[in-house]
Amino acid sequence: MNALSKEIRHNPLLWLLVFVPVVLAGEAFAPDAHTLLFMLSVLAIVPLAGLLSHATESVAATTGDMLGGLLNSTLGNLTELVIALAALQAGQYTLVKASIAGAIVTNTLFVLGASFLLGGLKHHVQEYNRVAARLQAGLLFVATVALLIPSAIAARDSPAVGASTINRLSVGLAVLLIVAYGLGLLFSLKTHRESFGSAEQAEAGEAPWPLNLALATLAAVTVLVALVSEVFVASVQEAAVAFGMTPAFVGFIVVALVGGAAEMASAFSGARKNRLDLSVGIGLGSASQIALFVAPVLVLASYVLGPTPMDLQFWPGAVAMILISTMTAALMTTSGRSAWFVGVLLLMVYLIFAMTLYLLPPLVPAG
Repeated sequence: MNALSKEIRHNPLLWLLVFVPVVLAGEAFAPDAHTLLFMLSVLAIVPLAGLLSHATESVAATTGDMLGGLLNSTLGNLTELVIALAALQAGQYTLVKASIAGAIVTNTLFVLGASFLLGGLKHHVQEYNRVAARLQAGLLFVATVALLIPSAIAARDSPAVGASTINRLSVGLAVLLIVAYGLGLLFSLKTHRESFGSAEQAEAGEAPWPLNLALATLAAVTVLVALVSEVFVASVQEAAVAFGMTPAFVGFIVVALVGGAAEMASAFSGARKNRLDLSVGIGLGSASQIALFVAPVLVLASYVLGPTPMDLQFWPGAVAMILISTMTAALMTTSGRSAWFVGVLLLMVYLIFAMTLYLLPPLVPAG
């Protein structure tokens, strides 16, 4: 605990932790102050992201960057899963689907691109394990195909293709995606784990926390992020109206950025410390985990929690953005080497998507 208290005392960013109880109290006593709760929840998530970043780096120092990145992605996506389940139960399928698509694109383009940019500004050229990057890009491509099929089938002008057909297809695809994700973990962590080590050693930095403290911090911070994120989701729609943002932009951009703040902090810090394997593992690993695990789990959970079953039929623009993001990431990670301009290219694609969604919100299927 001494290491944790010392970190909080000497890091001004962590002083913002005072907003965590403030936003929870605000939710209890002033639940209708949506704009205020929205801003307070963002201020509360930022320091929690910093704590999660330091704890993840400490775990990765013991377990390796591959497993550390997987752990960070899993904990970060658990938070997003909790947010999505709450929206699912309320029947807000538009927000659920937009946040799923947005999280995939944000991790693939923004997290990866910003990591390459921030790391490249400090280090002339950085290296990472391209085998691991290609595996994650391959998994993402499989998931993109699965998301493309329901939309393509629904576009057929045939009376045989109705909601029940799309729902059955979505359930089958959800099971296949979960199986693919499990086999991917088996391949990378067990049968071929020798191919997924870090490309180079990180530069010396701060001493990591003890493993038990790091794991306890990860667990506690994940719970707090989930609580604060629920307040964020409950207030973001009303706050979006006040700020002139459309529902599609909120789900695709705002929810994805705030929901992934913890993962971003870890990825950016890892890149600056020349631990690009950790950053790539967080960015692409989180995107593939959302596409192959979180989205299918939400489809299956909708039969229990939702007012009606949710399918995997995303609007065409979202599928196109996911496909372009996957192909862009695969193209940019083939060499296993990166510089700051590679990050700029990835971020430019992301900004093109964000601008398009802000100005031209798409029509989203209701299911």
